[in-house]
Amino acid sequence: MAKLASASREGKGQRSELNELRSTGKIPAIVYGYEVENTNVSVDENEFIKVIREVGRNGVIELDLNGKAVKVMVTDYQFDSLKNQITHIDFVAINMKSEVTVDVTVEMIGEAAGAKEGGVVEQPNFQVQVTATPDNIPESIEVNVEALEIGDTIHVSDIRESGNFTIENEDDEALVIVVPPQKEEEPDEDAEGGEVEGSEEEAASEADEEE
Repeated sequence: MAKLASASREGKGQRSELNELRSTGKIPAIVYGYEVENTNVSVDENEFIKVIREVGRNGVIELDLNGKAVKVMVTDYQFDSLKNQITHIDFVAINMKSEVTVDVTVEMIGEAAGAKEGGVVEQPNFQVQVTATPDNIPESIEVNVEALEIGDTIHVSDIRESGNFTIENEDDEALVIVVPPQKEEEPDEDAEGGEVEGSEEEAASEADEEE
């Protein structure tokens, strides 16, 4: 299990204090949840990124909280796209025997047979809600689309038995669809001809008026 150190964070959480903390490469964070009082901490940004890459978005992290090893998950984080910087993290302390519900990414594998025939692969839902004990939460759920022909659909019901977890979405929710290619509309020759005839009639009428 990936480990991450944290440091207690004092102060009132004013913007100037938090910005000063971030300027040193630290991320303000809060820890709450199972057998833990709400605690303000900070973690090293580079170490946090390294850990998340290792365990994934829904992975379990062993956080050193005031000398005590606490198992946590990331429930939320804020990101400043202008500064390209994580600005805050929410850690929830968990009981490894209790189930939690999280969003899990649905990942398409392979190229659909229908796509080779001109069909368009669409993915209406990129995530599903999964309930499981923390050690059974998948990083993603893979869906093989190679056999899909034009008009075929993969529903939640098709992946429900994917692992030791429960998918909370309805069975009939579509995950992947292969739709027919859109046909280009041909120009309406009759309409074009009518416009030409109308123009000729207008020109003839104008000529008569001039005479």
